[in-house]
Amino acid sequence: MTAQTSQRSVLISGAGSGIGRATALTFARRGWLVGAFDIDPGALESLTAEVEAQGTGHVVTGVLDVREAGQWEAALETFAAASGGRLDVLVNNAGILQSGRFAEIGLAAQQRTVEVNVIGVLNGCHTAYPLLRATPGSHVVNLCSASAIYGQPDLATYSATKFAVRGLSEALDLEWEKEGISVTAIWPLFVNTAMVDGMDVGSQRKLGVNLVAEDVADVILEAVTPPSARVHLPHRVHRAVGTQAKALLASSAVGPAWLNRLVNRRLAN
Repeated sequence: MTAQTSQRSVLISGAGSGIGRATALTFARRGWLVGAFDIDPGALESLTAEVEAQGTGHVVTGVLDVREAGQWEAALETFAAASGGRLDVLVNNAGILQSGRFAEIGLAAQQRTVEVNVIGVLNGCHTAYPLLRATPGSHVVNLCSASAIYGQPDLATYSATKFAVRGLSEALDLEWEKEGISVTAIWPLFVNTAMVDGMDVGSQRKLGVNLVAEDVADVILEAVTPPSARVHLPHRVHRAVGTQAKALLASSAVGPAWLNRLVNRRLAN
């Protein structure tokens, strides 16, 4: 299979709301073909109307439960028919969160978090690989989190899933480098979306909610935009969003383990 069109294309999971929706609109404003997939058909219908109202870009939508590999295959088939077999960027955005004490959150809810946040990303990367390989300079963007810097109390399972996304992103960026596929993990702190509604954890109270979905969408676009001919910057697997996340990620890279633990303990209490 070879890419047959010149229009750049992006497929986004969890595109009906929050970061996924903002990302879809951001790419559409720049004339991309956007594949927007979500479990909520009503949200996709309103997204389509919003893209059409912008007057730029085109959107292809479909229902997708990221836990189901068969639904990924169907979504990619639909998208490939519209893009001529081209997939420049895959954004694994779909995710869910449960906050609170680990022992007090039902096991079924925690297992679902793992299924969506980890299995969903595995499914996306694996099933999209043929299209990515067939598209020169393709890119995978996985939504990670600052909670993957150090395990977060009251966000234990969510934090663990983002550690998995971090590891997968690092591994695939190395594994797929020779095939021209880059992989990036995006690291925001708390973002003002429905995901933080009703959340009350120590780190959120201390750090606040200082990002909006558009902040993350802008970093995603920047991560996949080729640099100008005069600028030759090395590919970065990890991209933090916002001053706080940048500071935390940078300090964790140079600080000793005991200091990272102390910082996170104080943030959580």
